[in-house]
Amino acid sequence: MNIGFLVNHVSTELPRYATTLLAHEAHTRGHQVYYVTLEDFTYRPDNELAVRARSTRKKKLRGYQKFYEAMLDDDARVESLPITELQVLMLRANPADELEERPWSQHVGVVFGQEAARRGVLVLNDPWGLSKALDKSYFQQFPECVRPQTLISRDPLEIKEFAQGRRAVLKPLQGSGGESVFLLREDEEANVNQIIEAVRSHGYVVAQEYLPAADDGDVRLFLMNGLPLQVGDRIAAFRRRRAEKDLRSNMHAGGSAEVAEPTDEQLLVAQQVRPRLIQDGMFLVGLDLAGDKLLEINVFSPGGLYSIQSTQETRFTSAILDAIEAKIESSRLYPGSFSNAQLAVL
Repeated sequence: MNIGFLVNHVSTELPRYATTLLAHEAHTRGHQVYYVTLEDFTYRPDNELAVRARSTRKKKLRGYQKFYEAMLDDDARVESLPITELQVLMLRANPADELEERPWSQHVGVVFGQEAARRGVLVLNDPWGLSKALDKSYFQQFPECVRPQTLISRDPLEIKEFAQGRRAVLKPLQGSGGESVFLLREDEEANVNQIIEAVRSHGYVVAQEYLPAADDGDVRLFLMNGLPLQVGDRIAAFRRRRAEKDLRSNMHAGGSAEVAEPTDEQLLVAQQVRPRLIQDGMFLVGLDLAGDKLLEINVFSPGGLYSIQSTQETRFTSAILDAIEAKIESSRLYPGSFSNAQLAVL
């Protein structure tokens, strides 16, 4: 199987990133692994879609660290391929990371992912589903019972009225990783206007009621094919605790990871969001939960597999590759029977 991983930049990938772990798992199984970036597509006059792809020349690489080094090595192979030479293309580029320096590239993964799928490549997650999730308004399309109360606006008066008498989190509609996230307290007065303006500078503002359960950090729960990712009796989840005096629990914002067992209420939330995720062809998703409510749904490049695998000593990446291989076998046995979105969550 030839499998490509679309990333923002090859140079900014790190050994412990989920993409590296998934790519290494595929490599150890003997699959041909390629890295593709947002600059690497070519749509030719004869309607052929080609891609400039990077791969390692080395066959046996023990450990994700050596695989990572080999993919970045000067000796790595870079070649132009028809997109149809790939059986699978995993869209792991995060559009939110391109807001400042390369805004032109935000839709590239979705647009060329759709073209790849039209040519018979299995694209994960489904690019038509991802086109609905290019900002945090996608979150509002899930049942109200699983979400904290939320306002999306650029009107400072609306935002202040929403936050009055309660703790509220303000964050940009577009963005990720805890950038420009602020907590307004019930008695906040002095800095309200400055905080609102700081977030408004990025566009629309998401104002969300603060969930007291978030004081204990949040739980990242992975879903695969709409169900909790599970190996044996282990569920792919971990608790992220924030650094002291930091609102954000994101790992690269100084958060720490520990084992978490999802509660029955959190598993019920996963069940309640499943129909929409299935409809949108979301193969691999990360839910961020505080108590029995969702904080975010991560569909572009959900991370944390390293933290989950190291805290639980379980290779969830193996189960993910098993599922991808099963999808390719189903498409081989029943050619043309499934849309990309259907096959993505089969």
